[in-house]
Amino acid sequence: MEIPTGILPAVRRMKEFELALETPYDTVVFLETRISQLKSMIRYAKQENKNVLVHFDLIHGLKSDDYGMEFLVHEMKPDGILSTRGNVVTLAKKHKLLAIQRMFLLDSIALENNLKLIDRIKPDCVEVLPGIMPTIIKQVYEKTNLPIIAGGLITNTDDVNNAFDAGAIAVSTSRKNLWYS
Repeated sequence: MEIPTGILPAVRRMKEFELALETPYDTVVFLETRISQLKSMIRYAKQENKNVLVHFDLIHGLKSDDYGMEFLVHEMKPDGILSTRGNVVTLAKKHKLLAIQRMFLLDSIALENNLKLIDRIKPDCVEVLPGIMPTIIKQVYEKTNLPIIAGGLITNTDDVNNAFDAGAIAVSTSRKNLWYS
């Protein structure tokens, strides 16, 4: 799978799932679900010609070890994962999934530690949270030279545009009103 661009509809609840599939975008993100629902959701999304990214850390019942990743890859078949955990990103790369490292940036120490992690594990892409910090988005891109997804606390089209203007290639959002902008 190529690294996604544009808006990435992020699904938190089942009732949002159908709406996400109706968007004009190629990729959907599953933020939270139970492992028992995941396979049918992925299969249905693929029938609708959508790529699927799974937030590995938020799948209830999925363990973040090699066996959990093998199960996800062989049984669920997503196109990629997002995770805050370096070991999960490394496992995803090992299994040839698109591997997106999520960075929660609370302060400069968190930024520094995340940049070290990214340098060590070499994800395919980085998601910066919160995504409403254009100068930090630019800084992360300049230091990693990796594609950047902006996510978290994005509430309006100005936030989306500011993220793109700062160099983000995609914006992940659970705000349904932004899925059609």
